[in-house]
Amino acid sequence: MNLDIQTGVQTAFILTLFLAAMSLFFGIQSIRAGSRLQYFRKRRERIVQGWRMIFIGFTFGAMSFLFNNFAEPIVYRVFPPSPTITLTPTITLTPTITLTPTITLTPTITNTPSITNTPGMPPEVMSQFESTTTPESVPVFSTIRFGRELDDNYQPIDPAEEFKNPIKKIYGAFSYDQMTPGAQWTALWYRNGELVHFETLPWNGGYGGYGYTEWEPSSDAWLPGTYQVHIFVGTEWIEGASGTFIVIGDPPTPEPSLTPTRTPTSTFTVGPTMTPTPTKTLVPSNTPTKTRTPTITLTPTRTRTPRPTDTRWATVTPSNP
Repeated sequence: MNLDIQTGVQTAFILTLFLAAMSLFFGIQSIRAGSRLQYFRKRRERIVQGWRMIFIGFTFGAMSFLFNNFAEPIVYRVFPPSPTITLTPTITLTPTITLTPTITLTPTITNTPSITNTPGMPPEVMSQFESTTTPESVPVFSTIRFGRELDDNYQPIDPAEEFKNPIKKIYGAFSYDQMTPGAQWTALWYRNGELVHFETLPWNGGYGGYGYTEWEPSSDAWLPGTYQVHIFVGTEWIEGASGTFIVIGDPPTPEPSLTPTRTPTSTFTVGPTMTPTPTKTLVPSNTPTKTRTPTITLTPTRTRTPRPTDTRWATVTPSNP
């Protein structure tokens, strides 16, 4: 017999709550019985025993409160959760009307249904695969639950199956086990059978725990209808890893964007051309006539007249021998 954590916590809660009720009941009965005794010592023992049972009942009541509110998150921090497999019932088409052919000819064509209930991987999504890691084992995923927000443990806050517009973002939360890190995983979002969103990437989580997928388009993209989300590992859909929710109400109409108007380009206006100012014409001047320049005349300077020689004395003329 396999007992998961959630079932074990619920069992402990029910047992402690039952023990609390029984202790309170026997304690009250003991006090009532003791109050009717005549002997003081026995009466006191029964009353003390009754109050002891009432105290034990309150203790079990406090334990049941702790089990119900805090036991499961604490255990999940120590032991990774192992999701339970939720079997999705498949629809078996049972024909109710059998037509008896009136013609004795044996039909040669057998109608084989082409639509199956097993989700498939679209080729345009498969072309965007990045990882080549092969899963070590067949992973296990729980049913997807949906909410507008997630808490710190990746659990949806106020999970629901129906959401009313306006909607900003929807989370699809799930638990998983035996997952291979690096393997390609994909989440496909359908609206009324039409693929509207997908995300595919190598798995970056652990072997077991909690995970989520999300979609946050523009607010006007949340059209009313039935939405389905399927999770694949590789190209194989994981049985039970699906979820459905409904969107009601019309989405908000986006505000119309302003259409830019074309502003005419200003043309360059040629201004008046500047007329060159007339230039001043020089009046010819009179050519001066050549005047005769007088020459410089030399002024005689005063010369010194030598003194006459003294001829009074005869000179001696030497004779030839």
